[in-house]
Amino acid sequence: MTVEPLSSVDVAPRRRAELGEFLKARRARLRPQDVGLPPGGRRRTAGLRREEVAMLAGVGVTWYTWLEQGRSINASSQVLDAVARTLGMDNAEREHLYRLAEATPIRMDTTTTDVPATIQDAVRALDPLPAAVLNSRHDILFSNDAHHDLFADWHTLPCVHKNKLWCCVTEPLARERLLDYDKEVAYLVARLRAEYGRHVGDPAWEEDIRRLTELSDEFAALWSRHEVAPASVRTLRFWHPEAGELTFESTPFTAAAESDLQIQVYTPADDGTAKRLSRTRIQAPA
Repeated sequence: MTVEPLSSVDVAPRRRAELGEFLKARRARLRPQDVGLPPGGRRRTAGLRREEVAMLAGVGVTWYTWLEQGRSINASSQVLDAVARTLGMDNAEREHLYRLAEATPIRMDTTTTDVPATIQDAVRALDPLPAAVLNSRHDILFSNDAHHDLFADWHTLPCVHKNKLWCCVTEPLARERLLDYDKEVAYLVARLRAEYGRHVGDPAWEEDIRRLTELSDEFAALWSRHEVAPASVRTLRFWHPEAGELTFESTPFTAAAESDLQIQVYTPADDGTAKRLSRTRIQAPA
């Protein structure tokens, strides 16, 4: 007997129903006093009421009710993050929530470009300067330990996309960590648009853009402008929880033998950043 695979149309209602049941189960395990509410009188069912979750998460009661009922509604990562915090979800539960709501930035695994060993060695040798190898879609293909440490606390969830642009527009913490957020995200989208001209019709590119447009109204608005930009040296300001404000000159270097690869190096732009850079390290560089 041959079992036909479910189409995306068939799967969507089942995913939404699973999402509703998951939220109900997480809501049922909490008591009002767990979230700072008075115990109140007798309750017909265990756990928090929908209205209480909505109030604590800062979302509409009707919207949250529809989410639990499995209705087809848009749920941004920022709003889902508020619901996850209210329900006390751990990282695994939050990632499960995002996946069921189709708000996790799942990307096609089509990045096949290998980073030559010589380039990897060069990037490692740049430590303690943070450095990474990216392609024209902003995928982070390789990075040294200094780069990893600098951005280790960027995410509220484990990074599942390994892409500079996705890390900005889908991560709630990005606005407080990237201090010139609006300007830099607009630049990243303009760079993507410029490179897209060479990849129109490429399934990986088209799927990336479709998913980003669905997940982020911000990206959709920027993409619709059709603005393009050349690669350039950028002054980037970050807020790091241990080192405070850091300012870098971000310099792109094209790998001559690999036209789609770019080495990006972060050089301290002032003495304060140079002195505090060591505070970003999770462990001392080898």
